Amino acid sequence: MSNVIDTSAFFGAVASPQPSASGAAAYRRRLSAKQMEAEVFARATRSIRELETGASPLARARAAADNRRLWTAVHRAVLDPTNSLPPELRAQIASVALAVIRECEGEAPDFGFIAEMNEHFAAALWR
Repeated sequence: MSNVIDTSAFFGAVASPQPSASGAAAYRRRLSAKQMEAEVFARATRSIRELETGASPLARARAAADNRRLWTAVHRAVLDPTNSLPPELRAQIASVALAVIRECEGEAPDFGFIAEMNEHFAAALWR
């Protein structure tokens, strides 16, 4: 799924700030495009896992919004006719993206489901 999403829009937006901006930048320079995409999914998952410690309604809304933004970007990327992934794979990813987006927009999102989808995609990108 390399170069499917613009990761620059998500670094720093989904998770808590990095302790050192220069250290974070050095870390990102060592990552491939696929690994950077995997890191975006991992950050989105961490924001959900932090909810398990009794987060505020604002934190829950932010996690849902951040994940919705991530999956909307994924959906747009796989619908782009210039995307080089095979059409069947693009359709499957689009289907998953729509399911996650619907969940994020629900009254009480199933964060376990969203986190699981994030983890599956992150694992696939790290391969």
